[in-house]
Amino acid sequence: MKSLRLLILCLCVSLALAPITALAAVSWPSGVSIEADGGVLMDADTGTILYNKNMDEAYYPASITKILTALLVLEHCDLDEIVEFSHDDVYNVEAGSSSAGIDEGDRLTVRDCLYALMLASANESANALACHVSGSREAFAELMNEKAESLGCRGSHFSNPSGLNAEDHYTTTYDMALITREAIKNPVFLEINGTRSYQLAPTKRSPEGGYVANHHKMLSKNESVYYPGAFAGKTGYTSLAGNTLVTCAKQGEMTLIAVVLNGHQSHYTDTKALFDFGFSSFQSLKAVNYETTYHSLENDMTIGGMTSQDSISLELDGNGRVVIPKEADFTDTQSELSYELDSQAPEDAIAVIRYTYDGHSAGQVYLRSPGLKMSTDPATANQPAKEEQTSPETAGQTQAPSISESQETPRKPAAPISLPWGILIGIIILLAVSGLGALIFFYRRKKEEEAIQLRRQRRLERLEDIGYSSADFDRLVAQRRGTSAYSPKKRRRRRGRRFFR
Repeated sequence: MKSLRLLILCLCVSLALAPITALAAVSWPSGVSIEADGGVLMDADTGTILYNKNMDEAYYPASITKILTALLVLEHCDLDEIVEFSHDDVYNVEAGSSSAGIDEGDRLTVRDCLYALMLASANESANALACHVSGSREAFAELMNEKAESLGCRGSHFSNPSGLNAEDHYTTTYDMALITREAIKNPVFLEINGTRSYQLAPTKRSPEGGYVANHHKMLSKNESVYYPGAFAGKTGYTSLAGNTLVTCAKQGEMTLIAVVLNGHQSHYTDTKALFDFGFSSFQSLKAVNYETTYHSLENDMTIGGMTSQDSISLELDGNGRVVIPKEADFTDTQSELSYELDSQAPEDAIAVIRYTYDGHSAGQVYLRSPGLKMSTDPATANQPAKEEQTSPETAGQTQAPSISESQETPRKPAAPISLPWGILIGIIILLAVSGLGALIFFYRRKKEEEAIQLRRQRRLERLEDIGYSSADFDRLVAQRRGTSAYSPKKRRRRRGRRFFR
């Protein structure tokens, strides 16, 4: 018994000291490949990159350029404005390139021109719209590059509104995903881009009004490459660019943007592979339903020119989402609180929580506070709030710096103290073994007492058989207890030896 206890104790100590690997979060999925030279799959809500192949490598975009052209036209024009086509608009294009049959001197609305641009990929429409907005294609190209830079594009340069071959006209899959992400926020763009066919107003070549049809086959249920949930996109091709394709699709709570550049007649199969991978491997979660760390923040400072009460309660923006692998849990993400807000931040936002997963940016959510008020003085809108009144008593005191000055972030609530798995399991086993040992001890003790009582009863019966009374038996027991051989101390020692034998 003594050897068994020693063995169990050693086992417990070994388990407590042995390193036990906790269940790790699943890795970022990567089970997809494409034939095109460049490709990217982006979540439209968060900007999270789910897959990329050479996403920062520059390629010729061809006609997917027209997504940016359409976006700028929608931002600068009314749909009913009239566009007049010049000789240069119509004939300054490559022979055999895409056209809607519009001729010099034709007058169409911006709306008609956009349908011709996005459905038929009409290059003459791209030229005319660019000149209508900026006066020339060159000036419009400057506007294109400014817009791309404002969206965070980092490897593009545009020199014309159509995407026809030019040495200094190039982009990346990442940049095109950013541009498309911005474009699909515009409901008019979505309406035009998702239309299957459209009848233009009468022109010289088509007095009855010609029809233009959408070239993107993944948007049409009649095509073999149709993809369920696909709702927007643009095709492109030139001899230098190869096949280029931008496609947007939505399934459930997730909207994905796939971009393929320099494809080799595999642009549709590559896009399908990207969508299948994205929708089957990832999930999109509303951060407000899971975030528990940053629910409130108390301060008495001025934040970005806004004033608050002594205490403010922040609310999570309900639109913020986080994209993680399907087998992962929201608690597997890492979060960081920042007061540096981008141009997309709501007016009442004062901070943003950015999430990462396995080293990948996974999304963000803004912290908003309706109680904050903008400074009414434009001159001090971006300056720290001054004290309302300075008295001699407070003149020497230093005013608390604003958050923007100190760049401090609120401390996170202290995490609950946790023990390593090995030690925790060792303690549990040790407690279980101790409890079992106690049960064995008391069981043996009970059995020993029962044996003593049985021997006592038998002795009493033998004494009665030879004529002794119970009182005589008690005197005999008392005499024996008084002897050194049967002293209580030695008797306990003997019992201990019997127990551990």
